[in-house]
Amino acid sequence: MHEELENFERNHVRDLVEPPPNYRPIGTKWVFKNKRGEDGMVVRNKARLPGVSSKEGIDYEETFAPVARLEAIRILLAFAASKGFKLQQMDVKSAFLNGFIEEEVYVRQPPGFESARFPDRVYKLRKALYGLKQAPRAWYARLKSFLLKSGFVMGSVDKTLFSLSRGGDTLIVQIYVDDIIFGGSSHALVSSFAEQMSREFEMSLMGELQFFLGLQIKQGLEGTFVHQAKYTRDILKKFNMGDSKPMTTPMSTNTALDADEDGEAVDQKEFRGMIGSLRTRRRPGRTFGSRSASTSHRQSVKRIFRYLKFTLELGLWYSSGSSLFLRGFSDADHAGCRIDRKSTFGTCQLLGTSLVSWSSRKQASVSLSTTEAEYIAAASCCSQLLWMKATLSDFGLRFGKIPLLVDSTSAISVAKNPVLHSRTKHIDVRFHFLRDHYEKGDIDLVHVASENQLADIFTKPLEFGAFVRLRVLRFSLVFDPFQVEGVDNALIKGEIESQWTGLIALLV
Repeated sequence: MHEELENFERNHVRDLVEPPPNYRPIGTKWVFKNKRGEDGMVVRNKARLPGVSSKEGIDYEETFAPVARLEAIRILLAFAASKGFKLQQMDVKSAFLNGFIEEEVYVRQPPGFESARFPDRVYKLRKALYGLKQAPRAWYARLKSFLLKSGFVMGSVDKTLFSLSRGGDTLIVQIYVDDIIFGGSSHALVSSFAEQMSREFEMSLMGELQFFLGLQIKQGLEGTFVHQAKYTRDILKKFNMGDSKPMTTPMSTNTALDADEDGEAVDQKEFRGMIGSLRTRRRPGRTFGSRSASTSHRQSVKRIFRYLKFTLELGLWYSSGSSLFLRGFSDADHAGCRIDRKSTFGTCQLLGTSLVSWSSRKQASVSLSTTEAEYIAAASCCSQLLWMKATLSDFGLRFGKIPLLVDSTSAISVAKNPVLHSRTKHIDVRFHFLRDHYEKGDIDLVHVASENQLADIFTKPLEFGAFVRLRVLRFSLVFDPFQVEGVDNALIKGEIESQWTGLIALLV
């Protein structure tokens, strides 16, 4: 607590003043938190004094602050691995206390630390406090201003990405609130930036990127390995699944989930907690699951947990030898949901052999044909590819037509031939932007055989052989090559490259 108050004084956050007339100051309360490292051990104890009960229009106006998307983080990891430079991270100590606020805000003195001479006075804020609605926006504005004055260029699409070019070398900085990832082609440029930040802000953590947003990251000469073994162990322990029998796939091909209205009810809170824990994981390989709370549904969710136990050390491999060639895959399982007959569609996007983005979800409306379901899936994939193309342009990468691989010739035909007939007249107009961007030359729709359709794994349960082939040889989703005994790195690399050779030949 004393350290937090010292931070207030050091950063000139507030002034003790007489309370203004007809103005109600906001309250404060102490909040305590333990910050844990990759191994789960407490690395730092935090005490915060946030402001509470602020009112819109009085204590704040605008609150929005951009936050990096997880896809952007993975793109940076894949890009850095391909370029051969290691990423660093830094944590700005009490970051929000550095942001200037425009509104006139008064807060009460913190409980237990009132002034002996002026117990009735209040603090007028110069800078933001944790808990204020505008605090993230104020901090982002301060950091952005500092980076732009230092010669950085802000991303045209991703406003949390900043780049600096100097003498043929490049430095890239990615911001996630008060956590900053950075790396570049020159060690001198990276060191210079770290020194600049240390002079401007007080740092509490700095070093090689290893643990970020629940992702465990290992960087080596051959590439970068990203996994969530710690988080997986935590959720297995939380839901008493640590001693469960492992399963080789997340869902059986014989399972057909329905409403199960006659099934035995289960604990809603626990069930939703299990679903929420799975949604927090950031690794592909889980198929669509029902949210209904009956015994059969809980058993299906438990099977996913048992699969996670089987694949604790499984993660994404971003090879240093990967090209920076953007492509996307889309697929759909027409009328796959037995409850409302809506289709499930999946998409994935790769940078070279590095999987950086994926999705698996039910479509919003019922598709009247397989063609419509596949067409909507391709439109969703196209949207993500265009965002990635714009984002990667800030890395200095330029792309022509981006291959979008679809295993439905009829869906490709609808996009390439703007003819209104019975198969297309019911498709919502908003999905026809796929055709528009095809005609503009932004994307190239390519037919791919079903066995080479990477997005198939996101639409429905697969047999073990097909599941593993897509998981390992297509996605470069492998066991930890830095720790697991018996893993032949050269063999894995050779298998991945040989499997990609035939697929890339389709795109040339």
